[in-house]
Amino acid sequence: SAKDMKHRLGFLLQKSDSCDCSSSQNKKEKISSSQSVSQEEVRKWAVSLENLIHHDRGLAAFHAFLKSEYSEENIEFWVSCEDYKKTKSPAKLSPKARKIYDEFISVQATKEVNLDSCTREKTSHNMLEPTLSCFDEAQRKIFTLMEKDSYRRFLKSSYYLDLVSPPVAGCGPKNCRRNHTHTLDCNSNIISQCS
Repeated sequence: SAKDMKHRLGFLLQKSDSCDCSSSQNKKEKISSSQSVSQEEVRKWAVSLENLIHHDRGLAAFHAFLKSEYSEENIEFWVSCEDYKKTKSPAKLSPKARKIYDEFISVQATKEVNLDSCTREKTSHNMLEPTLSCFDEAQRKIFTLMEKDSYRRFLKSSYYLDLVSPPVAGCGPKNCRRNHTHTLDCNSNIISQCS
């Protein structure tokens, strides 16, 4: 259900300090049929990064893929900016902006995103009087970076391929439709997750 996906997405986007990604990278989470997404919808994800990240299930799969590449800070920054732009209370703008800046943009950021010095400088200047659009340019740059780089790799990865063309039920290793380097359960779609 949509509620379950929001809960799962929220869990995926939280980065636990106790999370040991190297040991849990081998852990797989099976996605049950009740949470499945139509093949038509999955194919739309290949049309544009925008289609992918504006769908809860697509965003979760892309986040899991980026996590496997140790570059999840990009999508986490993008999601944080989207959430920030929905801030209704002017009193909350400054503290929320500061949190995003400290986490993703400052030179001591724990999840520093790859921005050019000009964009970083402009965003730093915007922090003097934060507005709903103070991260727009930085968010655009990170979106473009993901679109040109990690999104293309995602479309060739098992994270996407197993959703767009799931193995048929009851298939064995000899008659699976595709061979790939990841060990997969032939009866289910799998998304890797750090838990």
